[in-house]
Amino acid sequence: MTLEQLRIFAAVGDKQHVTQAAHELHLTQSATSAAIAALEGRYGVKLFDRVGRGIVLTHTGRTFLAEARAVLARAHAAEQVLRDLAGLKMGKLVIAVSQTVANYWLPSRLQAFQAAHPGIDIDVRIANTERVAADVHESQADIGFIEGDIDDGALSVRRIDGDTLVIVVGQKHPFARQRRLPADWLTRTPWILREPGSGTRRMFELALKKRDLRLADLTVQLELASNEAIQTAIESGFCATAISDLVVEKSLAAKTLVRLEGELAKRSFYILRHKERHVSKAEAALLTSIGAPK
Repeated sequence: MTLEQLRIFAAVGDKQHVTQAAHELHLTQSATSAAIAALEGRYGVKLFDRVGRGIVLTHTGRTFLAEARAVLARAHAAEQVLRDLAGLKMGKLVIAVSQTVANYWLPSRLQAFQAAHPGIDIDVRIANTERVAADVHESQADIGFIEGDIDDGALSVRRIDGDTLVIVVGQKHPFARQRRLPADWLTRTPWILREPGSGTRRMFELALKKRDLRLADLTVQLELASNEAIQTAIESGFCATAISDLVVEKSLAAKTLVRLEGELAKRSFYILRHKERHVSKAEAALLTSIGAPK
């Protein structure tokens, strides 16, 4: 068994698709299939079942995937230590980032870091807050950036910045033209919200709770996994949304969106790290670059 076979198996297991995994790994489909077949043949096990035109992990495959990920994580850690010895002339960081941070807070900071350290390759993976925390916990990412709170004893959590959650509507919305909103206005408009698991949605639910409301009291017309998609839908429709002020700053200035009431809630951005992971030189340099030294 080789690390390359483990890497191929883990990619196919994550994608549940040979062609997509091969494309991600820059391999041919035949080479990818051959690596899986070699593992199955050597140990006399079945790692995947063919279901219709797709594949799914068998029970054996699911169990082995967790072990394969652990080995690959250790191999990555060993490789990172050696790269440290090169004095930051080369290296790689895998960063998991929640949407608002990824699109509106982190880009300029990453650009500044890469200008100072052009030999460090940065792989940015964008997901919602829960997925980012899971990736850091499972060592699928070296470091995570999220908005909102997370409860995981294996992770160290440090505040770095923050934003404000606001409620906005489009110009066509009836509330956009009202100087005084009715007392029950939150329950009198349809909503478009982020998907479950996002930090934005969790913060909105907490803000509702402070007003003795639940999400079930609102009419949620649509859930989307993209801030930009929500913003576009709100601008052209008759729904409201709760969203970061960083996301809608330009639209509010252009008056394509209207902000209702004041601040709904303030929230923090956090850096996540696994407490037991080695802090590489590249990671330490990034933290220093963004003003959050270890």
